[in-house]
Formats: sequence, C-alpha cells, structure tokens
Amino acid sequence: MLHRIWLGFFVIAFASGVYQWLWLSDSDVFARMVAALFDMATLSVELAIGLIGLMALWLGVVAIGEASGLIEKLARGLSPLFTRLMPEVPAGHPAISSMTLNLSANVLGLDNAATPLGIKAMRDLQTLNPTPQIATNAQILFLVLNTSSVTLFPVTVLLYRAQMGASDSAAVFIPILLATSCSTLAGLLVTASVQRIPLRDTVVLAYLGAAFAVLLALVGWFMTLTAQELQRQSSLVSNLLILSLVLTFLLVAHRRTVNVYDTFIEGAKQGFETAISIVPYLVAMLVAIGVFRASGALDLLLDAARSVVALAGADSRWVDAMPTAVMKPLSGSGARAMMIDTMNTYGVDSFQGRLAATFQGSTETTFYVLAVYFGSVGIRHARHALACGLTADVAGIVAAIGAAYWFYG
Repeated sequence: MLHRIWLGFFVIAFASGVYQWLWLSDSDVFARMVAALFDMATLSVELAIGLIGLMALWLGVVAIGEASGLIEKLARGLSPLFTRLMPEVPAGHPAISSMTLNLSANVLGLDNAATPLGIKAMRDLQTLNPTPQIATNAQILFLVLNTSSVTLFPVTVLLYRAQMGASDSAAVFIPILLATSCSTLAGLLVTASVQRIPLRDTVVLAYLGAAFAVLLALVGWFMTLTAQELQRQSSLVSNLLILSLVLTFLLVAHRRTVNVYDTFIEGAKQGFETAISIVPYLVAMLVAIGVFRASGALDLLLDAARSVVALAGADSRWVDAMPTAVMKPLSGSGARAMMIDTMNTYGVDSFQGRLAATFQGSTETTFYVLAVYFGSVGIRHARHALACGLTADVAGIVAAIGAAYWFYG
C-alpha cells in the first residue's frame, strides 16, 4: 500500500502541475517542483545528520538505564498491558520499556527525546519479527500510538503563540489535550479492530481507566492555573522530569558498580549507525511530499473544500485553518509554516489562528514517523499502519474543530 501512495504523490503532483500550466498559465510550476525535489533531498540528509547527536545521547542514556535495572522493572510493571495489546511481545521484553519511554516523551512534548526512543523501541520490536521486511501487528500498533499520542505539554505551540503576541498563549492548551485524547482513542480502537485485540479485557480496562483518571486529574489542575503559570509549569515539569530521569539512571547504575561513562559510550555508538540507515527512507518520503506541495495540489484540495462548505451554507472559518491540518501528517516544518501564516493572516487570537495552533499541537507527522521508524529497521511493507495512523489523524482533526467551536465560538 505504501508504494502506491508514494507513487500517487508524484502522479497527482504532475497532473496538478499540468493544470497549473495549461489552465492557470503558471509556467514556473515545473521549476518549483524540480527545485522541491533537490531541496527535500538535501533536507532529508540534514535531518538525518541532526538525528545523530540525539540518537547518540538517548541511546546512551537508555543503555545506562538498562544497566541500572530500572528499565527492566518498568517493563515488568507494564507487561500485563502490553502482552494483551501485543500478544507476540513476551512479558518483560526490552521493547516494552522502550515503548513506554517513547510514549512518555511524547506525552510530555519532548520531541527531541521521543524520536530516538521510538527508533530504539522499533528496533527492539524488530528482534521479534519473523519476516523482517513486513511490519508486525505490534510494530503497527506502537507506530499508531506514537503518532496519535496524548500531548500534555505542547510547549512549542505555546511559545509560538506567545512570540506572536497572543493575549492568552495557553488558550489552546485544553483543546489540544482533548483533541489528542480523541486521536489516541481512535487510533487504538481502529487498530484493535483490525488486529482483533480484545479491549474488553479487565486488565486492559484497568490500565486505560487509570490513565484516563490521571488525565482528568491533570486537566482539573491545569484549569486552575493562569495562562502564564500554565506555560511556566509546562516547561518546568517537562524539563525537570527528563533531567530527573537521566540523573536517576546514572546514580542507580553507579550504585550497582556500573561504569556509567563506558556504558553511555557503547550505547551512543549505535546512534550514528541508526541515523545514517534512515536516509534513503527519508529521501523517498520527503521528496514525494515536496513535489506534491510545490505542484499546488494541496491548494486545489483546500479550494475545493471551501467551495463545498460554501455551497452547503455552513460556517467555513475552519477551512481557513485546514492547511496546517493537511500539511501536518506530511511535514512538521511545513505545518509550522502554515500555522504561522494563518496566524499572520487572520490574527493569532482569531478563530482560525487558534484552530491552526490546535491542529499543530494535536496531530503528528505520520508519513515522516512511518518513514523514519520503519526505515530504521528496513521494513518495506507497512500493511495497515498508514491507514490506521491517518484514521487517528482524522479523528484528531475532527475533535480539534469541535473543540475550537466549543472553546472559541
């Protein structure tokens, strides 16, 4: 399926380019498309190089955590849940702790930590894969949970709003939390349906119930804070937790007479190899997305959506923010540019500006994550991973629109 979608990007882009040339007299469209090919190929390598340091850092930290024994204890505590959601993963397997660390980083909005930890989790899951080029059910479910993860601290979005002069930079906080919760739930339900995972299991319900209880408690606490205090607490808690985790790993490992420096070095060595191995997959995905965007196909889709909404006589304000939502599964930097453009055009505190920020914080770069995570282990057949991931994205987008009308009117 993935290869058809990849080919489809180029076919649709070329068709759009021909339309722009013949009907709109845009003779420069093909030059922009060719430029996008080269620009995105260069960007792919730059992204991979940028990952080398992050991969080395976090794989080194994880190696110390494993030597300390804390990660093993974490895996034992969550084994009852993961062994039911992912029956092919044995209890106590290293993949369980790796997945937990990755999902925790996503929840805290720590993108720099989440990607290396996610790749580590995918590599751990790959050790259980009997057909290395085909994604397993466990790998697919993990990827969907990763791309649809609940976000407690969308620090980056709050900072952008503050820099652009928002009267209440944290106004989008609760809507983002609600939208990501709906996205995660939808991703879990659709993947469980395809894989026939029994979610009515009492253990699964107990873990999920506890997670949502904690989530509701946090929402209740956050709603008592002022906008400035919320932003400050978000940044403080995120950074404090990650530094506390690193220090705890170091101290416990040292207490167990582990040479923490040498252990870190051995773990960090894997970072370079992993980052370089994903370059071909990044190039393939990003050049297709770049050509698609440069061809004007995205603008044509949005114009068509506006026309349909206008014909129906419905409120079309949400369509003005859709460029961010449509671009986010394709490109994080592209979606960020779309969000900023929407804020500049309509105002940072406008309905469209706030909805664009909600989209930015509540959806994920699904195509990028799929290329990086599956590419890091050489998976070529994604099976239902992309369909389930995009379903979660759509659920997050719909929930974000609903939350925007609820909160912003």
